[in-house]
Amino acid sequence: MSQNNPTFLHILSFDVPYPPNYGGVMDVFYKIKTLFECDIKVILHAFHYGRKTAPELEKYCSKVYYYKRKKYINPLIGNKPYIVASRENEELLKNLQKDENPILFEGLHTTFYLDHPSLAKRIKIVRNHNIEHEYYNNLYKIEKSYIRRIFFKKESERLKKYEPILKHANYVLGISQKDTDYLKLKGYRSRWISAFHPNDCVDINLEERGNFIFYHGNLGVAENNHAALYLVKSVFNLCPYPAIIAGSNPSLELRKAIRNSKNITLIDNLSSNQILEHIHQAHINILVTFQATGIKLKLLNSLYKGKHIIVNSPMVENTGLEDLCHIGNNPFELANLIFSLWDKGFNPEEIKNRKKILDSKFSNVASAIKIIDLIKERENTLETNYNRL
Repeated sequence: MSQNNPTFLHILSFDVPYPPNYGGVMDVFYKIKTLFECDIKVILHAFHYGRKTAPELEKYCSKVYYYKRKKYINPLIGNKPYIVASRENEELLKNLQKDENPILFEGLHTTFYLDHPSLAKRIKIVRNHNIEHEYYNNLYKIEKSYIRRIFFKKESERLKKYEPILKHANYVLGISQKDTDYLKLKGYRSRWISAFHPNDCVDINLEERGNFIFYHGNLGVAENNHAALYLVKSVFNLCPYPAIIAGSNPSLELRKAIRNSKNITLIDNLSSNQILEHIHQAHINILVTFQATGIKLKLLNSLYKGKHIIVNSPMVENTGLEDLCHIGNNPFELANLIFSLWDKGFNPEEIKNRKKILDSKFSNVASAIKIIDLIKERENTLETNYNRL
């Protein structure tokens, strides 16, 4: 038997994970960076369909391969989910077949070859970023475009049928405890590994009092656009305090809603570092979602760098972070929380509590070591079985 080299790991990324400026690629990039710091040599395979190749990745990867994502005239055709079928690539398969090293599939998106016979004896791990069929069904519910609604509904149905592909993985890594429990209930070998993020420690600015409320997200995503519109139309209009909404690709509807407001500013061209700086400076970070799937990287960033954090229940449900946030579930509750916190300083004792919880459950290094241990555990099992032959 040819022993796998545990210091090498293939990672298949659904997108180019640099710059790490939205949740999914943030998890991938900081996972790669932390594994590199733990002496793992990453062989990265990244699909690109809008983002450029990134020389920065070569600092942390022993090899980087790029593949063009396929485009279909009609994404409704076919039995496989579009997010999976569009990432079929024979060159990728050939590159995976060059050695026997473990493979980490980032998202259901990259699992086209998960059940391929030539990879049957490989150690295979899938990182689940969401329960994808639930995520797409929620997008269907809030999308306003008729054509996109049809696609989201169809994709949700295909993803639900396709999900059992996960039985071919040695482990499936849930990004939240709730997702992990769901995967275990379905019979997959699931472990909880927290989302990777850009924070090494809790860093909260107690010297300056922020003078604004901050919401951020990729506004081109229907879920975030919906949340931003909710805050503009139903929450911020109840408060006189300055509010900033930041994110790329804001909708025309959101621009119009903010244009008619006296206390809200829209910024649509901030870099990742500038977003983190605004989180750091704000007196209140407010985050709402209407999808209780996965865990939101923006929530972790806000807890590591922000002062008062206001959320609704779906944002923190079953994350273990509930006690670190102020929770409101309708416009009046959220507005009342803003009023109550606006003149309230941030207590240093709250920083200690955050450090205790975040360091114990959301440390990048601890999460990377868990992945390494799972690979070693599987290798030891294979070696034991081989010796019994």
